[in-house]
Amino acid sequence: MMTPLLRVTDLRVTLDTRSGPVEAVRGVSFAIARGQTLGLVGESGSGKSLTAMSLVGLAPPGTILQLQGTAQFDGIDLLALDERGMRALRGKRIGVVFQDPAAALDPLMTVGDHLREALPHGLPRAEAEARVAKLLDEVGLGAIPHVQRRYAHELSGGQQQRVVIASALAGDPDLLIADEPTTALDMSVQAQILQLLHDLQQARGMAMLLITHDLGVVSKYSTQVVVLRRGEMVEQGPTATLLARPAQDYTRMLLDSRPRLEALAPAADTRRDDILTVSGLSVSYPGPRAFSPRIVALDNIDFALRRGDALAVVGESGSGKSTLGKALVGLVPPDRGQIQFEENPLRPASMPREMRRKIQYIFQDSYGALNPRLNVEQALVEPFAIYGKPRRTWRDEAVRLLEEVDLSSAYLGRYPWELSGGQRQRVNIARALAVSPDLLICDEIVSALDVSVQAQVLELLARLRQTRRLSLIFISHDLAVVGALCNRTMVMRNAQLVEEGPTGDILTAPVHPYTRTLVEAARAVEFAGKPTRKKATRVVVA
Repeated sequence: MMTPLLRVTDLRVTLDTRSGPVEAVRGVSFAIARGQTLGLVGESGSGKSLTAMSLVGLAPPGTILQLQGTAQFDGIDLLALDERGMRALRGKRIGVVFQDPAAALDPLMTVGDHLREALPHGLPRAEAEARVAKLLDEVGLGAIPHVQRRYAHELSGGQQQRVVIASALAGDPDLLIADEPTTALDMSVQAQILQLLHDLQQARGMAMLLITHDLGVVSKYSTQVVVLRRGEMVEQGPTATLLARPAQDYTRMLLDSRPRLEALAPAADTRRDDILTVSGLSVSYPGPRAFSPRIVALDNIDFALRRGDALAVVGESGSGKSTLGKALVGLVPPDRGQIQFEENPLRPASMPREMRRKIQYIFQDSYGALNPRLNVEQALVEPFAIYGKPRRTWRDEAVRLLEEVDLSSAYLGRYPWELSGGQRQRVNIARALAVSPDLLICDEIVSALDVSVQAQVLELLARLRQTRRLSLIFISHDLAVVGALCNRTMVMRNAQLVEEGPTGDILTAPVHPYTRTLVEAARAVEFAGKPTRKKATRVVVA
């Protein structure tokens, strides 16, 4: 048995909260050797990020009241170090990759500045520049022209995360802590980043603590797994054994909650009853500088949505899928094209109030979509005032809406910050339903949610689609989620529609090379051994 590089024993973390001390991590123990990856798994609030961040002194200032237990890193007790001692390790022998690369990068610093700052101090300039160039090559950014002079906003999400990884590697660490490093990334980019981390770990012989809520990621990239729930260990063991034969109901629930490509939604009625028809829709944005050519976001898009269908719009960041949704409701002005809703021309710039009622948009950022000054009841009744519903009915209607999305009246007085991500998204769905729409446009609404909460929201949408006879446009980069909810799928790339058809055909027999790339990337973080379906014939849009 290999000697552990990091051994954590009976870790307990007590937080200082407004309501008094709370023991948020209770008795967590694990060990990682060089060259091994340990997956720390659990839902939001399980304590997985707090466990890791408390080991390296990166918990929010003033939040930790007490640390107990031991954390031996190569013979050093991490919990006994003061801040000066921790700084000698952090960023050098211990590297950290954070979940949100945009927040981890200083917007006023270039890529080169970030990497030079992360290098050991006192290096000769020529050696420092050579190290920076090597790091960029190592994370796959070396071939990008002038990449060292670029700022974070000039990079894609995947490129930003590669810069964060390069910064974490600059000190040549023995241990890498990766905290949900791919949650907000597209499926193909996610697969690239995870494979990059795995390859770098193997090449450098590092130990890696991989924090995630996705057991598919754990199944491919971790050698050991620790499952946390509400600050306590549920079970732990070798990855293959634990995932094949979980001993605890909670672990089985996490496994069952994760959508799979083969879990396909039922096909819709094939009779034509189009609620929405789009033809020749094109959208462009001004270039980044004066006299720059306009950036094409949608290029001559044609599609139809049948009444009662759930249509998925999938593609990587920048493909135009969110622009499409926003153009349909007037949040983005189209350059040209026609939109017909219920056989009536739809002009987003001058859309009648009744038409706006029939089409509702649910945003990805559940917190940003709610006014922080309004409690849940006030947020729900606001549409009633706009559309003239009698005031005496408001509270009863708000309660009914909450019950429809599986929340009780106890939530009426709560504010957005007092709700979990899943609860906030349910409130946003209830608010959209308040005006009895015919079409819901859902823009990446489950991408940041834990798999169990994600499953609950998908089940809710499927039920609402049946009980309210709703039509859905579901924008996503996660093909497994799409397969669980949507009966039709359209694939976008570089502002164009490249393939469309029944979801089962798209996921099991993709025709366009780009669609095949997306499906292969999704399978890269799927569990092995799933059956495949019979191939189908379908029209591919050039």
